[in-house]
Amino acid sequence: MGLLAVQSKPAGGAALGQVLIASGAAAVLTAALLVLGIGHRSGRIRLLSRLAAWSERGPGRGLPGWAALPSLVSLVSLVTALLGMYWDISLHISRGRDVGPLANIAHYPILIGLFGIFTAGVLAVVLPLGERPGAGAVRITRDWYAPAGGVLLAGAGFYALLGFPLDDMWHRIFGQDVTLWGPTHLMLIGGAGLSLVALMILEREGRAHRGDVAVRPWARHTRRAAMVGGLLIGLSVFQAEYDFGVPQFRLVHQPFMIAVAAGCALVVARLWIGRGGALSSVVFYMVVRGGVSLVVAGVIGQLWAAVPLYFAEAVCVELAAPALARRPLAFGAASGVLIGAAGFGAEYAWSHAVMRLPWTGDIIPEGMIMAVVGGVAGGLLGALLFLGLQGRLPRPAVARTVFAASLVAIAAAVTNGLLVTVPKDVRVSVTLTDLRGDAAHRTAGARITIAPADAVRDPAWVTVTAWQGGGLHVDRLTALGGGTYRTTGPMPLYGQWKTLVRLHDGRSMGAVPIYLPDDPAIGAKRLPAQPRSTRAVQNERRVLQRELKSGVPGWLWTVASAVVLCCSLILIIALGWGVARVSRRLPAVPEAQR
Repeated sequence: MGLLAVQSKPAGGAALGQVLIASGAAAVLTAALLVLGIGHRSGRIRLLSRLAAWSERGPGRGLPGWAALPSLVSLVSLVTALLGMYWDISLHISRGRDVGPLANIAHYPILIGLFGIFTAGVLAVVLPLGERPGAGAVRITRDWYAPAGGVLLAGAGFYALLGFPLDDMWHRIFGQDVTLWGPTHLMLIGGAGLSLVALMILEREGRAHRGDVAVRPWARHTRRAAMVGGLLIGLSVFQAEYDFGVPQFRLVHQPFMIAVAAGCALVVARLWIGRGGALSSVVFYMVVRGGVSLVVAGVIGQLWAAVPLYFAEAVCVELAAPALARRPLAFGAASGVLIGAAGFGAEYAWSHAVMRLPWTGDIIPEGMIMAVVGGVAGGLLGALLFLGLQGRLPRPAVARTVFAASLVAIAAAVTNGLLVTVPKDVRVSVTLTDLRGDAAHRTAGARITIAPADAVRDPAWVTVTAWQGGGLHVDRLTALGGGTYRTTGPMPLYGQWKTLVRLHDGRSMGAVPIYLPDDPAIGAKRLPAQPRSTRAVQNERRVLQRELKSGVPGWLWTVASAVVLCCSLILIIALGWGVARVSRRLPAVPEAQR
């Protein structure tokens, strides 16, 4: 039965039948959305008009229906997709590959959520009838104008949905990339997360269109805190491998990504919402993001994902605001420095309380530099977003330079974090201790010796990690001195578990397998756990991502990655265009109404 289970899990793309079913379902949903849109534009179907009027009177008070209804649909869809994403990541960590994409129940909330984001954008495009929704609207036909935020929201949803068929193509060409940071996986996450920027643009257009409608301050504060808190959640999903404790990249990436997310979201929160806006956004983040972890682990019964704190970063932003809020770019840069320094210290302490792989002294110098760079770049982007929403962007040469420089800084920091070496001439000896159980359920402790002894001096981690066998086992080893370590508990050595020693010290990362199962789908043989073994440290990608195909030309991977990168840049530049468009075309918001 175990062999049949392995054989039923494809290692490169979905079965043709599942592709046809998924394509058919997408066609039906798209057709239904098209019918609703055409029926609304022709006046034959009144459902959308009634829903828009209800949302205008209720949750979206102060916004026209073409902004209120899409905002509500988008936020609900984003929470649905978020639940599916963390559920799906947990399943892949604990069980490995899917039998098929339609056999993974977590894929359904992801698909529903991403299609909901696309639907929200389409609703914003089709809802305006007999009116031009503001000076920033985009002309569709001679007398049909759509809000720029709606067009961008639909584009972000389409970009995210495009990740699904491209992901299947990627697996067929390169095999399964069992990592969150696969290029097509990042499309799914990026499209959903960045849709919040489009939603904020849509809110700005709606407010400008209905400027005469009084909105209670607490209602506006709450709505904007939900949007910016959603942006913080979206930017934080990139950290999910670290949240679960199985990162496949250097640890310095985590403080950098936290700083970018905090800088961008919390700076715009404080400027756009007002006093306490950064803290309110973090509260929304903690409720939703923490709630998802509780549902996935406590209700569904999957793995727990740690939640970065962000409260210290929010306090830094709030403290910097009284002196600098009137100069948003300076405020963004100063907040970024505080986030990268004080925020780094707070998250360092928090990591020891909640994370499977807490931060260590190994990453402090480089990690803090990366965090400051990320915080400043994120803070400047957040300041630009606020200035655009208020109609106060600096002249194009300045705005474009700051925007491009921030993106280049982020790209440079990511590239630095990806520079990894594999230890050479380093061997790991594993001696099993306290063997228990039969071959079908064998566990053991281990004494592990690294030679030469000084190959790992001040490591970010030395662990035994076991995953994809029905759970996750991360054991931070106890150092005994002289390059020798011991496990703190029994590790699984049976079934479909993949059990290995992982080393990360500075720029070097490597792994040594202890036990690996048969995987006929990729032609990989079982590696049994020996009572005593000595093996050379190797590139851990070969162990963690056994499913990747070998022999694929390097140029093909470069071209495929370039296609994904181009799609991503198109979305980012389009969002920048949208912010600039509403800033230049809509009247500036008076300070008393901000």
